[in-house]
Amino acid sequence: MVSLVSESLAATPEAVVDHYTRRLAFETDCYDVHESIRNDQQDFVLLDVRGPALYEKSHLPGAVNLPHAKITVRTVSDWTADTLFVVYCAGSHCNGADKAALKLAKLGKRVKVMIGGITGWADEGFAFTSCVNPENPPQTGA
Repeated sequence: MVSLVSESLAATPEAVVDHYTRRLAFETDCYDVHESIRNDQQDFVLLDVRGPALYEKSHLPGAVNLPHAKITVRTVSDWTADTLFVVYCAGSHCNGADKAALKLAKLGKRVKVMIGGITGWADEGFAFTSCVNPENPPQTGA
């Protein structure tokens, strides 16, 4: 009797090494981003690619807001060609980070997606920051 797990052959160790080496070239995770920032080893630009209202409400410390729809040659021209971007959005239910990664790559920029996004960051218990002044909250409605 063969289980559902083993009815498809497992990859060779060499294929597994190749697969995960390639995958890690495209992705990073919340822990690695957090630890790089915490240990003052941030050698990347952290881009929050959600809209400005969500960014202002809550974002990762040190993140720059650049919505994926606004990524153009002009909006990234201040960064050098060898800059590594780490992009994130709301979480696994959102493809904004994927769209941003694709746009940045088409512009010749190096990029990794932070898997998990805001949701993953919260799940890890890491702190957020905001642009909202608690003594003067933004007005809502008309």
